[in-house]
Amino acid sequence: MSTTTTATRFAVSADGTRIAYDLTGTGPVLVIVEGALCHRGMGAAKTLTPALRDHFTVVGYDRRGRGESSDTQPYAVQREVEDLVAVLDAVGPDAFVFAASSGAALALEAARQGVPMRRLAVYEAPFIVDDTHAPNAPDLPEQIERLVAADDRGGAVKLFMRTVGVPAPMLALMPLFPVWKGLKAVAHTLVHDFRIVLPFEQGEPLPVGHYGSVAAETIVIAGGKSPAYLQNAQAAIADQLPHGRLLTLKGQTHMIKAKVTGPELVRFFV
Repeated sequence: MSTTTTATRFAVSADGTRIAYDLTGTGPVLVIVEGALCHRGMGAAKTLTPALRDHFTVVGYDRRGRGESSDTQPYAVQREVEDLVAVLDAVGPDAFVFAASSGAALALEAARQGVPMRRLAVYEAPFIVDDTHAPNAPDLPEQIERLVAADDRGGAVKLFMRTVGVPAPMLALMPLFPVWKGLKAVAHTLVHDFRIVLPFEQGEPLPVGHYGSVAAETIVIAGGKSPAYLQNAQAAIADQLPHGRLLTLKGQTHMIKAKVTGPELVRFFV
């Protein structure tokens, strides 16, 4: 497949939700699954596409409730698995997948359910599987919902950022940055992300054999400067994958840098 950047297209999920996506580049298809607060115009796809478009037809899509995608209710994690299936059906059938943070957890769940992927790369699913970090509060989705219902979207974003460890001085400055408006616009979707990851953020080991059914060859990427709990979680995921391996990127954190991650994806997928 060979394309340049295209106008927005839409895949239709099983429940009728319209999922917006676009394609950029030349070569085999690579679908990017975003993490919390991100969409194709503000996230991994935007960061990585310049480094990947000469090797792949890069597919960025807006997870439901973000960007140009609709948001059929009620929400369930399975609906987001179906959204990814819809995108893969629209651009596939033999696509690579790269997924970041909560998107990594989503892509792993889809692969666990048998969704076909040519190969899979996941970057730091934000799990807490040991005692190197306190468990996250199980009622975080409800806390987010209450803040959004009270029209305190900024409060919802700040709650998320405190939870993931953003330093207080940086958090105080965030409302001054132009990106703040975009973050508030998708604050309601933080509930989706927590529904996906919270079962694996309670300080307990992954269920035995949880990812044993993943058929795709997979790399699990960790940042060498990320906290111990994130690095340990990636090792635990990789250890369960039948065709998985851990890749630790020296000097990297949870923030994806194209000049480091891009070449690794090219090496793995090409």
